[in-house]
Amino acid sequence: HAPLRGVSPCSPITDPRLYVLHTRIARESCAMQAAIGVLPTKESCALVNVPLTISELCKSPDRLRSDTVVQKTKPNDGSLALAELKEFASFTPAEQRYIRRSLDIAFARQDVLDRWSRDVVETASIRAQIRVYGYMLPDVRQLVPEDTGLDQLETFIGKLVRVSAFDLGQQRITHFSAYRFLYERLIGARARPWFPVAFCAAASLPSLPPPRRRELLQSISEAAATAPGWSTREPVFFPEWVEMEEG
Repeated sequence: HAPLRGVSPCSPITDPRLYVLHTRIARESCAMQAAIGVLPTKESCALVNVPLTISELCKSPDRLRSDTVVQKTKPNDGSLALAELKEFASFTPAEQRYIRRSLDIAFARQDVLDRWSRDVVETASIRAQIRVYGYMLPDVRQLVPEDTGLDQLETFIGKLVRVSAFDLGQQRITHFSAYRFLYERLIGARARPWFPVAFCAAASLPSLPPPRRRELLQSISEAAATAPGWSTREPVFFPEWVEMEEG
């Protein structure tokens, strides 16, 4: 910035127009940080009430502007939850039901047999799912690799494929997107790089009928299978059973 003519860079701000500009920039920065769920910095909040020198003001607009540009790219939990809700709504009714049931079992949210069992076949399926999840999921969560190297890969992938094979064998999940949605919540965002691997391995098992294998393997897009990177953001929307109100 060019120095202001006739004013020392260390002079306090006395021009009302400059002070208004400085205060507005600082307040907008604090508001932006609060809106996206980021705690405003002590420095940025202090700018609202503490007058700056001319030289500090000349530096602050660019610094605050750059902070604002970076933070605008970070959506808040409300918009993320809405996007995840829309994705969940795009799944088939059978997929939605199975995802809610699976999350109830994984997190012990309620009496799953009382809630989800409609006949003896489904009761047996739920009991088997409770055993598989209870035995395998704690280990899978603990064994998620810290990077995409091959260390500790054998045990982790083996257990993840085992759980995935059970879920795909229930004939409820028909697309990779529904599988990914469920497993992001069962295991966590750190495991995202391994979901295409486990899905393709489980979908290729000979225990599944050939038409079923074809349907599952064709459901994963090239973009999902060849993604150059994965988000580490945890999901915020966990669907569950909602009682219908009598009108």
